[in-house]
Amino acid sequence: MTQPPPIPPEYPEPAGGPSQPGAQTPRVPPAHPSAPGPGQPYVPPQAPPYPQPPQVPMSAAQPPPYPTAPQTSHHPGPGPAPQYPTAPQPRPPLPQAAAAPPPPYPHAPAVAPPGSPLHPHHIDTAHRGRVHVSSQQRHTDATAFGNLLLYLPNFLCSLVVVVLVSLLFGGLGPLVILAWLASGALVFHRPTESALARHLLRLRYPTPQERATLEPVWREVTARAGVEGRNYELWVEDSDSLNAVAAAGHIVGVTRFALNQLPNGELAAVMAHELGHHVGGHAWSGLLGYWYALPGRIAWRLLRTVTGFLFHVSRAFSCIGVAFFGICVGGVALATIGTLYGLPLLLLGMPYALAAVGRRSELRADQHAAALGFAPMLAAVLEKLHQQEQAQLAAAGQGGAQEKEAPASRLLSSHPDYHTRLHHLQEYLRPPR
Repeated sequence: MTQPPPIPPEYPEPAGGPSQPGAQTPRVPPAHPSAPGPGQPYVPPQAPPYPQPPQVPMSAAQPPPYPTAPQTSHHPGPGPAPQYPTAPQPRPPLPQAAAAPPPPYPHAPAVAPPGSPLHPHHIDTAHRGRVHVSSQQRHTDATAFGNLLLYLPNFLCSLVVVVLVSLLFGGLGPLVILAWLASGALVFHRPTESALARHLLRLRYPTPQERATLEPVWREVTARAGVEGRNYELWVEDSDSLNAVAAAGHIVGVTRFALNQLPNGELAAVMAHELGHHVGGHAWSGLLGYWYALPGRIAWRLLRTVTGFLFHVSRAFSCIGVAFFGICVGGVALATIGTLYGLPLLLLGMPYALAAVGRRSELRADQHAAALGFAPMLAAVLEKLHQQEQAQLAAAGQGGAQEKEAPASRLLSSHPDYHTRLHHLQEYLRPPR
């Protein structure tokens, strides 16, 4: 049996027209939803708005929780339980080391104590090299020679006094004069020097501990100077002030403060300064002049005491007694000046001249210490000495009086002021070129 041919399916007709059998109808794809119709402008499609997350304040924002393992330890299925990652635990803090003190400010470094080898003015006295001993241990420089010349009027006045006193001894008078002239040699007599240091200068022998500090420094100073250090004796003064002394021919004394509070380099500068007085002849010439001027000084003090007593007696007789006393004293003074050819008038200017020579000798002793290589140490000592003097004046309340009396007192001072001494050290403080 023959099957009829299959009938093809009918396609939907396009809208707006009848379906005609046998007609070919083109297939039109459906229009895009966004396509414009006839006569309408093209409008691009707009994407739908993206959902924005809720705004959370920064302070309230919390990090998401880290996934943790479930609270139950059993799990379905065979095998070991799976390990869930856990939140990292914070590390324990590392042990903090002890806070170190901050380093000192570079412009104000910490200064080591005086006895420390790290002190900038500490010198090494342990090294002993070849020591050159000069053949000429001491000499008489221009300052010492001028000092002796200035003491000449005092010496002549003392000689007059000794001659007048020798008249009381009759025939032994010339022996008295000769004994007085020869007594100047006692200045270089060691037992006499010891008695002078002990009773007049109030010095004492150093203890073994003090000698252990003094002798190495003294060896260093004398080695640099090229002199024999054993020719001198070291003494100590029980004083809390910064000072030193060179007396007679062999005495070098320092205060307890200088021994205990100064670095050994500054102590060496002080001792080199005193050695400069000995090498230049300042010590023995000053003491010798003072010794030969002593009879005249004693006579002057007696005369001043008697004159003061007579003046007080003359005041009891009113103006007539004072006038009579003035006439008598004036007549004696004129007679003395005429007899001695005006020599007593020179005595009025002697204190100023001797003070000027003393200041010059101090500058020469500073130069001697600086030439041995102790200029920076000596400048530091002068600074400390200046501060100590200013503190004493401030404690005594004499700051204003000191300024008013400065011009007159400076002429009678045996030591130059701090600024003058520091000025003369500048050539030794400049770095070498």
